[in-house]
Amino acid sequence: MTRLRDALVGLRVVMAVAVALGLGSILILVTGADPVKAYAALVHESLFDYWGLSNTIVKTSPILLASLAVMVPLRAGVYNIGGEGQIYMGGLFGTLAALHLPALPSMIAIPSALLCAMLGGALWAGIAGLLKAWRGINEVIVTLLMNYIAIHVVSFAVSGPMIASGAPYPYSDEIPEQYRLPLLMPQTDAHIGIIFGLVAAGVIAFIFARTATGLSLDIVGKSPRAARYAGLNVKTHIVASMASGGMLAGLAGGIEVLGLKYRLFHLFSPGYGFDGVVAAFIANANPAFAPLSALFLGALKSGASVMQRAAGVEGTVVDAIVGLVVILVAASLAWKGDLLGGLIEGFRLKPTPADQVNPTEQQS
Repeated sequence: MTRLRDALVGLRVVMAVAVALGLGSILILVTGADPVKAYAALVHESLFDYWGLSNTIVKTSPILLASLAVMVPLRAGVYNIGGEGQIYMGGLFGTLAALHLPALPSMIAIPSALLCAMLGGALWAGIAGLLKAWRGINEVIVTLLMNYIAIHVVSFAVSGPMIASGAPYPYSDEIPEQYRLPLLMPQTDAHIGIIFGLVAAGVIAFIFARTATGLSLDIVGKSPRAARYAGLNVKTHIVASMASGGMLAGLAGGIEVLGLKYRLFHLFSPGYGFDGVVAAFIANANPAFAPLSALFLGALKSGASVMQRAAGVEGTVVDAIVGLVVILVAASLAWKGDLLGGLIEGFRLKPTPADQVNPTEQQS
């Protein structure tokens, strides 16, 4: 029974996603559409169709990096909800580098622009880390509010100092060819940004599992007092982990501009930073599972229009399904198996009490 309980606890996120999709099928039925047809179209078009798969990869790339941006600070016990703002600052810094650096070969130009994008995200997240470490200010509130500041900073930049000559609405000049990311799938929008995410996930998983840095982050996150007793600088770990998370989100912003948009737009990110929080929850903050959770969300977002076209499902229903996934996965992570253990114990066959022996009959 204990093994069964442990196995079910280990699969609680999968079960939560399955229940969310089941509830989503009820929503699809309410709208008058066929859930089997809708989900079949979603899976086929987003994963097994060439053009649909390219669209899924394009959306998975920033979500994966944004989810890693949540996981790294979380290891040190810090919650980074500011991935969206860090993506915007990464896009801004990456665009500035691509537009103002000299004409370099692509092998130098692209890494230079991406490094600048990572720097922008790291600086933006580092502010929240410093406020948390030295002033004790709640990082959730700070990073959440800084999202909106970053969005307005980028809006100001593309509306004024960076606006392209004669542009009808806010966007910057076009990125030069040598700064654009190569395509991963010919004749599609899928670029090599997904490779950056996969490599980052592998490296972070290795650091968490096999290095002293991962161990020290773990100690700081679980017990700051024990970390201080062990001689670790807790404040430095908090700032470094937050800046590292911002670096990953900034990379997502730079990749979005250099690989897909080729310009810096007003509101160029459709909420990938917030999707990263969801993906991190689904992966249970494990970077090894982050590619799968990001692919799941990327496929859902990619397949929203397909479900609408093939089965008549409204796009808002897909958003509602994603919301159900978030709620149920969050609830499942709070469940440690005590409830299931109690149910299993309740269904166990209780031993039949032994028949009482009559002392009088025993003497006779």
